Amino acid sequence: MKRMLYLILGCLGLGLGALGAVLPLLPTVPFLLLAACCFARSSRRLHRWFTGTRLYRENLESYVQGRGMTRAAKVRIMVTVTALMTLGFIVMHQVPVGRVVLACVWVFHVLYFCFGIRTLREDA
Repeated sequence: MKRMLYLILGCLGLGLGALGAVLPLLPTVPFLLLAACCFARSSRRLHRWFTGTRLYRENLESYVQGRGMTRAAKVRIMVTVTALMTLGFIVMHQVPVGRVVLACVWVFHVLYFCFGIRTLREDA
């Protein structure tokens, strides 16, 4: 039962992550991390397949291995999150507290990606 739940969550995470790779308002990395975690717990075969996909290799592999992320991956993620947060900021025009919280989260996000994650060279 538990394996089936992980399998379903992994497929859902993979689907949303794949959509996030092409849709500018949907984040990719959190959903792919969810898929990787769930596939690892549900099926070795699925986990091996998932870690071999181009989507995983381009967005997560170096980060999961603890090496860091390429500048292109960082920029792609920061642009997506900034677009989402901007949309949320605009929608919350009547909720000033929400705007402040969103702005603080955005600043933390930018600082984390700039200084918290090591930047790899593109050829690495």
